[in-house]
Amino acid sequence: MAKIDMTPPRFIAVEDFFGPPARAAASISPDGTRIAYLAPWRNRLNVWIENIDGTGPPRCVTADANRTVREYYWTEDPRWLLYAQDGDGDENWHLYRVDLDDPGATAVDLTPFPGSRVVHFELPAGRAGQALLTLNLRTLEEFDLHELDIATGELTLLARNPGHVTSWLRGRGDELFATTMTSAGNLELARWDSATSTPHPLLVFDGRDYPMGIYPVQITPDGTSVWIGSNRGTDRTRLVRVDLASGAEIDVDSHPTFDLDTRPQVNPALPSPLILDRRTGELIGARYLRERQVIRPLDPHFAEVLKNLSVLSDGDLAAVSSDESGQRWIAAFTHDRDPGRTYFYDHSTGVSRLLFRPFPHLEPATLAPMTPVTVTSRDGLGLPCHLTLPVGVEPRGLPMVVELHGGPWYRDSWGFDAGVQLLANRGYAVLQVNFRGSTGYGKAFVDAAVGEFAGRMHDDVIDAVSWAVGEGYADPGRVAIFGGSYGGYATLVGITRTPDVFAAAIDYVGVSDLENFMRTIPEFGKRFLTNNFHRFVGNPDIPEQAAEIAIRSPINRIDRIRTPLLVIQGANDVRVVRAESDSLVEALRGRGVDVEYMVKADEGHGFVNPDNLIDMYHAVERFLARHLGSAAANSGT
Repeated sequence: MAKIDMTPPRFIAVEDFFGPPARAAASISPDGTRIAYLAPWRNRLNVWIENIDGTGPPRCVTADANRTVREYYWTEDPRWLLYAQDGDGDENWHLYRVDLDDPGATAVDLTPFPGSRVVHFELPAGRAGQALLTLNLRTLEEFDLHELDIATGELTLLARNPGHVTSWLRGRGDELFATTMTSAGNLELARWDSATSTPHPLLVFDGRDYPMGIYPVQITPDGTSVWIGSNRGTDRTRLVRVDLASGAEIDVDSHPTFDLDTRPQVNPALPSPLILDRRTGELIGARYLRERQVIRPLDPHFAEVLKNLSVLSDGDLAAVSSDESGQRWIAAFTHDRDPGRTYFYDHSTGVSRLLFRPFPHLEPATLAPMTPVTVTSRDGLGLPCHLTLPVGVEPRGLPMVVELHGGPWYRDSWGFDAGVQLLANRGYAVLQVNFRGSTGYGKAFVDAAVGEFAGRMHDDVIDAVSWAVGEGYADPGRVAIFGGSYGGYATLVGITRTPDVFAAAIDYVGVSDLENFMRTIPEFGKRFLTNNFHRFVGNPDIPEQAAEIAIRSPINRIDRIRTPLLVIQGANDVRVVRAESDSLVEALRGRGVDVEYMVKADEGHGFVNPDNLIDMYHAVERFLARHLGSAAANSGT
C-alpha cells in the first residue's frame, strides 16, 4: 500500500474557492475566428470576446454589474450574441442581444415584459436570424411558442398553449409538435393543429417514468424526427429517434450499464447529453454517466476528434464546441482537482494549446481526490456515494459532513465541487450520498423512493453515515448534515427523525413544509407535480394524503430539533419561498434552539453572486468549526 502523504496542504481562503473564475465557459464562434467566455467585470461574470489567434485585446461585451451572467449563445450571424438573465434570482429569465459590431452599444432586452419568463430557447438549424422562444407573454400561467427575429426583436406567436403543453418543437416547414401532459400524468408527443389548438397524439410515454419530464427532446435537422431519451421497456435510459410522421420509435444508441446523461438542465454549466454538428445539426455523439462519463461517438469524424481531445486531460470532457467546418474546437474538462481546464484544438493540424485554467491559483496537488464508493443500504440497495478525504490528515476518526443534493430527482457526480473542497481543506471528511430517487442509476432506483420521503430515503443517509463510521473514517460524535433544496428538506428530516446522529445541520434553501411547497411552487413547476411530488409523497388536495404529507414535513416535528442549525435562504426564491425558512426559524427561536439565519436580498433558489457565496461559506466555515471542530492544522479557526 502506498504511503499516505501526511504533509498538511496550505490553507486556502474561502475567497479563492468562491471568488469568480479568471475565465470560464468558453466557446468558439461559427467561423472559428473568435472565442467567447465568461470573466469578471465589476466582480460579476460577464461575456468577453477575443480573437482565437490572440491578436488584439479581449473585449467585455456585456455590462451587468448586478448579477453574474451564467449562459450565452453564439448566433449564425457573427454580429449578434445572445445571453439570458433574471432579476436577483426571481427566475424571470429575459433574453438579451449584444451587437458585437458596435463596441459602444448596450445590450437590448428582447423580452422586456414585466413578469414574463423565457423557459426554453432554441436557435433552429437552417433558420438563420431566427430563434424559438417558449414565453408566457399572453398570460403569466401559459407558455406559448414564439418566433423571434433576432435583428429586429420582432416576436411572432406561433402556437397558443391551452394549458397542458410542456414543450414545443418545430418540424419540417412550419409543422409544429408538442409534448403534452394528460390528466393521468402521461406524456404525449403530438402533432399540433394551430388552427384549432388541438394535439394529435403520436406516441405516449408513461409519466411515472419521467418525474421531471422527458429529456432530451431534440428535433432532427431535417425536421422529420425527434431524438428522445427513453426508458420505455428498460431500466436504463437510451437514445431513440421518433418518426414524426408515424410515431415509430427507433433505437439510436445505448450503453449496456450506463444511463444517458439526463440530469435536468437546472445548471447551465451542465453539457447537453447530445453532441451535435455545429453546421448541420446532425447527431455526432452521446454522453452517458455513472461513476464517470462515457461519450459514444456516432460519427467517424467526431470519433477522430474525440480520440485526440481525450488525451488532453484525465478528466471527463465537458463543454465542447467547434466551428462550422468541424476543424477548430474548444474543449473543457470536468475534474475533481483541476476544474474547467480548457483547450483549443485544431483537427486539421493536430495542434492543441491550453487556453486557460479557470482557477489558476488553485493547485491540484493541494486539493482532495473525490472517490466514488458504494454503500449498501439496510434493505440491500447499492447507494452510489462520493467520499472526499482531507489530504495531509490521517483518515481516521475525522469530523464529517454529509452533503445531500437537491431534486431529489438529480444526482451528485464526480468532479470539482468548491464547497466539498473547502470542507476537505479544513480537515473534514465529506460524504455525498446519492440516496434512492437519485437519477442516473436506472428507473428502479428512482422508483424505490416512491412513498419514502422521510422514510427509506432518510434511512439511506443514516446507513451511509454508519458505513463511514464503521470504516473508521468518521467520528460518530462529530457528524454534520448539509443540503440544499430537497437536500435542505433531508437535512431537516435528519435532525427531526434522528437528532442524536448529527452534531450540526445546515439547511440551504430547503423545504420545511411539503404542503406549502407544493402550493407555492411556480406554474412552470406545478405541471410536473403529478409525476413527482404527488406520486412520491402525496397530493395535498386529497385529505388522507395531506395528513401523510404533514407527518413527513419537518415543520410539524420541530419540537424534536435540538441540533444546532444554520438556515440559508434567498429572499427572491420562487421554488422554496422565504416564508418556509422564516416560519422554521421563528418557531425554533421561540423554543430557544441554537439557530443562525442568513438571508440574501438579491438571491433566489441558490446563490449566484460571488460576494454572497463568499459570505455564505464563511458562515458555514465558522458554524462547523464551532460545533464540530476540525482535524486540520490549517483550519484557520
